[in-house]
Amino acid sequence: MHFHVHFAVGRYISRHLISEAWGRGFVHIKLLGDLPVGSGSLGEARLAARYLSKYVTKTFTDPGTRALGMHRYDLGQGFQPKVTRLHGDSPGSVIEQASGVLGAEPAVRWNSDQVLSWDGPPAIWAQWDI
Repeated sequence: MHFHVHFAVGRYISRHLISEAWGRGFVHIKLLGDLPVGSGSLGEARLAARYLSKYVTKTFTDPGTRALGMHRYDLGQGFQPKVTRLHGDSPGSVIEQASGVLGAEPAVRWNSDQVLSWDGPPAIWAQWDI
């Protein structure tokens, strides 16, 4: 399986630490620079968002990158995963439903509410090791 992952962080993280955490081989780091003096964290965040949006948008619209109308994930030929829609009145209720479907609790959970310096939109993340 091939993974191609992009993420943006607002501070320096050593390549060694990222590579060790990733554990799947090659890691390339691109510094998003050339900001005007005094741009601040909002300018940096906008530049990172613009870069990631441009990259993701290209993979949606460039017929040379992927066939238009096709899913953005690769599967074994003939395999189509079952779509499961979850609805809830809180993130906790949706994660509880997902845990029921997956038959396990998340191995890792993260919530932006736990980060005092978080100034982006509310975000949650869960990972199931199944």
